[in-house]
Amino acid sequence: MIKEGGLTYEDYAKLPGDGPRYELIDGKLTLLAPAPLTIHQMVSQNLQWWMMQRCRLDYFILQAPIDLILTEKEVYQPDLVMIHRQRTDILTKRGIEGPPDLIVEILSPSTALRDKREKRATYARFGIKEYWIVDPVHRIVEQFLLDEKADQYRLYQVYGVTQADTAIEKTAMEATNEASQQAGKKARKGDENIITSPLIPCLQIPVSEVFRDLELIK
Repeated sequence: MIKEGGLTYEDYAKLPGDGPRYELIDGKLTLLAPAPLTIHQMVSQNLQWWMMQRCRLDYFILQAPIDLILTEKEVYQPDLVMIHRQRTDILTKRGIEGPPDLIVEILSPSTALRDKREKRATYARFGIKEYWIVDPVHRIVEQFLLDEKADQYRLYQVYGVTQADTAIEKTAMEATNEASQQAGKKARKGDENIITSPLIPCLQIPVSEVFRDLELIK
């Protein structure tokens, strides 16, 4: 589908609902993976369960597929979002029309680079205050907070499933860029096992529960 000036949400909404899934990035369709991997689905389910247990009285917790409409030419389908109940004005019949309080993207082989680079930059540009990147293979959660002055994310914490210092160093070296590596090295021993948020106080999620039962997948 090609249109002078780029596609809009109106064009995007006309796509068949039983066909491939797309995101609309700068007026261009980007094909999503045909279906998430099993471990992707399990991590999403685990996270949503804990978010609901801890935060459902104060937040809406929504999962893909749901349209996040940032502009008429920027439409995404995040894996998980949290929206405070005082911000119901951004929830419409079309989807989410404004920045959620938290977005979670779970890495898949086909989307990892886009989640770490393009989406990270876009979500920051549109003022989404907190962004998590979850790596099911390495069992790592990277937590980014928005630096509003710089209009970009800063790595706040790296969470893993072990308290070993060697694991903390490993996650630090796997961070996205040099600045993230330095921040990742500051991950405190003993703190990385419970995911918390300075912006969403109700969130308290054991990292082991995020990756629960993944060892059963062959």
